[in-house]
Amino acid sequence: MNQQATTTSLDPHIRRTPPPPRVPRPRSGSHPAGAAGRGSQGGPTARTEAARAEDTLRVLVVESDARAAETLVHGLRRHGYDTSVAGTGSKALETYGDADLVLLDLELPDLDGLEICRAIRAASDIPVIAVTARASELDRVLGLQAGADDYVIKPYGFRELMARIEAVMRRARPQGRERPAARVITAGPLTIDAGTREVRLGGRRVEVTRKEFDLLRLLASQPEKVISRKELMTQVWDDNWSRPGRTIDTHVSSLRGKLGSADWIITIRGVGFRFGHLGNADRHSPENASEAQLGTALTIA
Repeated sequence: MNQQATTTSLDPHIRRTPPPPRVPRPRSGSHPAGAAGRGSQGGPTARTEAARAEDTLRVLVVESDARAAETLVHGLRRHGYDTSVAGTGSKALETYGDADLVLLDLELPDLDGLEICRAIRAASDIPVIAVTARASELDRVLGLQAGADDYVIKPYGFRELMARIEAVMRRARPQGRERPAARVITAGPLTIDAGTREVRLGGRRVEVTRKEFDLLRLLASQPEKVISRKELMTQVWDDNWSRPGRTIDTHVSSLRGKLGSADWIITIRGVGFRFGHLGNADRHSPENASEAQLGTALTIA
């Protein structure tokens, strides 16, 4: 295992101090001792703290190398994650049930990481990201077949790992845990309803394919962000390995035609796409747009 490369690829400014013991999440309405006067039990302060604790992602780091585990834990905690460590496969099997996500090294002293992954997947749908020095194509295939949701090869960049964690959790979190406001996105005359999977422009329904809907909703849910082609392939097509090709361009072109304007989806050359907020329903209706003919026939994935 390339331990030195893995450690130096993480944030060099992280202080290496012993990780604090994990503190159980407070139950809703719980109030720590000595906090009287700053919010009574069940009051606004207690509810805020409980809600914040419920929103904190709990990550189990399964890593036998103490130095690598310590560095990774500090990086995750700097980003607000509640993190714990298991140094063996047996410990991982005992504790993964308390986590929302498992970062699993496949090189463990007692059990093979693939077997750990299979055991977790057989009993739970908790997301698992394999983080390992096993870099061959066969290793990646075996890891994904064992149930891993993603596969990260050491040495890796910490920002890439964070992006992969966020991508996996967006796919894994149940619909019921979404904020109600995120179920319906409204931008001027455009409405995107995740519950009914309908797109309406100026009150009229726009017929879109399943992938077109997922693509449009992903862009509209993060209107200030430029989303890369790679992330679009990961989120919409659940494909981490293929190079983004004409598939995305074809779907974007079709959506622009159906929505009556290229301004709904903005191309950022060399990066990806972002959502464009338009406010004039008449100007950008499909009937008045010459670009409505730009849409091409699609294959529903």
